[in-house]
Amino acid sequence: MTWTFVLALSACAYGLKLLGAVIIGQREMPLVVQRCLLLIPAALLAGLIAKDTFTTGQSYAIDARAAGLAVAVLATWRKLPFVVVIVAGVGTTALIRVFV
Repeated sequence: MTWTFVLALSACAYGLKLLGAVIIGQREMPLVVQRCLLLIPAALLAGLIAKDTFTTGQSYAIDARAAGLAVAVLATWRKLPFVVVIVAGVGTTALIRVFV
């Protein structure tokens, strides 16, 4: 991949964002659309986490990563601090990889 290609793709991405702002302009979006747009980042993050947790290459895999995710979800549900959630998830994954 060349720098020219990277810069061209960057310009296209910025152009698409600018085009959306120009088309919408000063118009107010419906409340339903605003609510849906607020949910997109969380949905994308959840999808990426699920893909990386349950797949290896081209196949599905349930391994230590799934257990680490389960512990992190449980810690989040218990409203533990962010650092504790991360350490619990990573620690669980590491311990299972070492002993299994």
